[in-house]
Amino acid sequence: MKKLIASLFLISPLFLFAQNAEVIKRTDAITQKIIDWRRDFHEHPELGNQEKRTAAIIAKHLQNLGIEVQTGIAKTGVVGILKGGKPGPVVALRADMDGLPVTERVVLPFASKVKTNYNDQEVGVMHACGHDSHMAILMGVAEVLVGMKKDIAGTVKFIFQPAEEGTPVGEEGGAALMIKEGVLQNPKVDVIFGLHINSQTPVGQITYKPGGTMAAVNDMKITVTGRQAHGAYPWSSIDPIVVSAQIINSLQTIVSRNLNVTENPGVVTIGSIHGGVRSNIIPEKVEMLGTVRNFTKEDEAMFIERIKTIAVKTGEAAGAKVEVQIPYSNHYPVTFNDIALTEKMLPSLQRSAGADNVKLKPPVTGAEDFSFFQEKVPGLFFFLGGMPKGQDPLKAPSHHTPDFFLDESGFNLGVKALCNLTLDYMNAKKN
Repeated sequence: MKKLIASLFLISPLFLFAQNAEVIKRTDAITQKIIDWRRDFHEHPELGNQEKRTAAIIAKHLQNLGIEVQTGIAKTGVVGILKGGKPGPVVALRADMDGLPVTERVVLPFASKVKTNYNDQEVGVMHACGHDSHMAILMGVAEVLVGMKKDIAGTVKFIFQPAEEGTPVGEEGGAALMIKEGVLQNPKVDVIFGLHINSQTPVGQITYKPGGTMAAVNDMKITVTGRQAHGAYPWSSIDPIVVSAQIINSLQTIVSRNLNVTENPGVVTIGSIHGGVRSNIIPEKVEMLGTVRNFTKEDEAMFIERIKTIAVKTGEAAGAKVEVQIPYSNHYPVTFNDIALTEKMLPSLQRSAGADNVKLKPPVTGAEDFSFFQEKVPGLFFFLGGMPKGQDPLKAPSHHTPDFFLDESGFNLGVKALCNLTLDYMNAKKN
């Protein structure tokens, strides 16, 4: 990495200016195509591990560009390999593909009307997190870089990843399965870059954070088993609802009393609680589902230990049995931006957006399975503005909601940034 740091300063400013001008010219020429691809994906979203139509469109585009294409990776994933005209490192670029079980409310000519069955319920399907834009941007990057192939000093691996939002119950998928199936090998990836559009960051801006930028996530299931009784005679019961209430309140003391909040944030949330069927029956069992967010492995281990202790001991004090399953169905590690890589690629982002439009951001308690790639190779994951200028970020619809909306003019910057990161990294390694 020290060699890369030194090499970045050896790249001629005139060379960088010419390279950036070429990227701008080629990106501007296909901006409408990028928007059209995004609108098509938006109108036809598919849930995780079901992205068959989406994958076919991506694969056809890459094949038409003359890129070597691999399909069916991690069920529906697509990988394109572009070998440059000169030897050099392998740079991976990743976009996620899946939509969410959300019914769209935004009035658009390309709004999703798709419905499907999810967890035995009929639901709408929507690209409510911007993955449609990520795919369109990376397709645009592929087209720009193919046009500059003779000047590329290395190999670019385009990774279109399914199931970032999770898989159907009982299925494998996402980044972890892609890695398991060898996506970072043949050729071996040296570094990986990715972006996530943000509906509450003004269009034209890029935000980033070195180190832990997005949280590790564990989901959990807590089952409290007591003794059922008539609601009129609570002394005959071991009430799992009261025990559950005590557990929920006590779990919040992990953040307020066990976590050093001057170093890292953390979150414990119970998002679902089910118990009982009638007002005058104290049930035998209550089930709770929740999520835990951390930014270090040490905090993660502490949270898990405290959750188990608090839940089990609170139950014991009341005579109830408590079972804690954590992680219950999914776990993502911390999305950790390699600190040296982030520092030295920062000029590439600044040249793409303008220095005043590249801003340091606080950690994000959302999670990303891009983190699995970063556990294997150095990576940089940044955020791209997608909120219309002049809008209040506090009032802009957030991700994973029916009103999620993006300003498509921001996609152009995403293409330029990924192109410049790729080319600058390769040129630095060459020097």
